[in-house]
Amino acid sequence: MPDTPPRGGWGGLPRRFVRRFTAARYTHADMKRLARSSFALLLLPLFSVPASFAWGNDGHKMINRLAAQNLPSDLPAFMRTPEAISEIEYLGPEPDRWRSRAEPELSAEQAPDHFIDLELADMIGTLPRGRYEYIADLYAAGLTHPKLASELQPDRVGFQPYITEEVWERLKSAMRDYRELSAHHEDTKPVEAAILFYAGWLGHYVGDGSQPLHVTVNYNGWTGPNPNGYTTDHGIHSRFESAFVSANIHASDVQPLMTPLHPIGDEWTDYLAYLRHTATFVDKLYQLDKEQGFEGSGSQESRQFTADRLAAGASMLRDMIAAAWTKSAEPVPEWHENGESKKAGAAQRK
Repeated sequence: MPDTPPRGGWGGLPRRFVRRFTAARYTHADMKRLARSSFALLLLPLFSVPASFAWGNDGHKMINRLAAQNLPSDLPAFMRTPEAISEIEYLGPEPDRWRSRAEPELSAEQAPDHFIDLELADMIGTLPRGRYEYIADLYAAGLTHPKLASELQPDRVGFQPYITEEVWERLKSAMRDYRELSAHHEDTKPVEAAILFYAGWLGHYVGDGSQPLHVTVNYNGWTGPNPNGYTTDHGIHSRFESAFVSANIHASDVQPLMTPLHPIGDEWTDYLAYLRHTATFVDKLYQLDKEQGFEGSGSQESRQFTADRLAAGASMLRDMIAAAWTKSAEPVPEWHENGESKKAGAAQRK
């Protein structure tokens, strides 16, 4: 079996602990022995090392700031002030601040929101728009493929596009309230604060979605057949997205690579296409790593690759914020007593 752990952990140990052990180069056999030990939890603090998160602090702040600086002029002026841009930038790493041992329940609950293993998710066919339908479909796939049932647990496959859609809808809802308050000449300061928070929060997940290692089972070392001899080392994730970015990539490298504003059609469909495009770069990332492209200053090709991925995140975030504003002007659909509304109403009563 490969040494890379499933993201849910080994032997019932929480994922956050398993990652710390594997970062210290513990093998699969080591982990199995440790999981059987009644002293496992007592030993954990002795081996803990910092966890790695998508793009690290610098990458996430860069993505958010560039997106905020490039918002179209038809968005409300308060979103384009220096103070607003700084607020959105600060919030780029915010969900990673929730991944702390000081708040273990919060850390465990939201950890799967940062990734989706598309190879596994696609086993259910077309991904449904709703989080709970997706969960049900994954459990059904586990019954159909019993040997993969443990890997098809929803928290191991990940919820990346679902949290992104949900936060985007929060942003759109707040923008709709802003429009209404403005139309009635009422105080908009409270909803302005909410809009900036949602925009910054959204940026984290959109940024995660531009990082190839967040959309694949090969998220921290290659697993399974490996004809190209890619690394199985568990350090590739942080080596690429944190250490290399912090040492070598600057906003001035990324800004020129941002794409022109692209109107979003259906946000769910467009965002999934964005994730699938990101997935096409997994092999390239591993090939660059094989060439020591993420060691030290790397190579021109590896720096260009990394800046391109950061620019993709910033461009998509700008486009999604702009789409939320545009779509917030659309009328809210009327309530109809059909099967869906009855189902939603029943859920609200529980």
